[in-house]
Amino acid sequence: MMQSRGGDSGEVINKQVILKDYVTGGSAKESDLEVISTRTINLKLPEGSDGVLLKNLYLSCDPYMHACMNKIENPSIDFVSFSPGLPIRGFGVGKVVDSGHPKFGKGDFVWGSTGWEEYSVLSRLESDNLFKIDHTDVPLSYYTGILGVTGMTAYAGFFEICCPKKGEYVFVSAASGAVGQVVGQVAKFMGCHVVGCAGSKEKIDLLKNKLGFHEVFNYKEEPDLEATLRRYVFLPV
Repeated sequence: MMQSRGGDSGEVINKQVILKDYVTGGSAKESDLEVISTRTINLKLPEGSDGVLLKNLYLSCDPYMHACMNKIENPSIDFVSFSPGLPIRGFGVGKVVDSGHPKFGKGDFVWGSTGWEEYSVLSRLESDNLFKIDHTDVPLSYYTGILGVTGMTAYAGFFEICCPKKGEYVFVSAASGAVGQVVGQVAKFMGCHVVGCAGSKEKIDLLKNKLGFHEVFNYKEEPDLEATLRRYVFLPV
């Protein structure tokens, strides 16, 4: 998560995190990205613009962004590649500096997809996908997590698809991830018996001793996953 600083009027330096080139050969490296402070931005939208100018306050770093750093050529994949030489994009929280959009006014706080830069100009189409933050009595950073996409994903998966009942067993795969953490805690609150798995000692410790999962195991240490689930979740034979 990044927090930005900047002025409120005139033309200012716009610090950006750009993708230098498409990632090849596996994981992204630090050298694939670059922080630049050579571009400026006018904090007033052009006359007649129906978009939004945001001052980005918090940015969320999410796993799907790695896929967007690759050159995606398969039309069946929903992700859109980032463009080399331009800021990468992700979900974040921002404050409206200027607006020609009928839904948003100067000073509004919003969350949605934005650029990894101090200020972003979003088109009308991009602005249509922003959500206005009406409740500012909680930390704004929560809208990059529990009150944002992470929370909505956990809520929809748990309540709309799984629909567990009190006392039932809930198994959470990748439980130490952002969505998994939320699902596990909501399941506990609902009175379910929560079992989670993760891939390291540190993650297991987090789940068991901080987040209060009833049972946890390291899937890398379990050669027979079905037998492991029977041991922890009491699956029928």
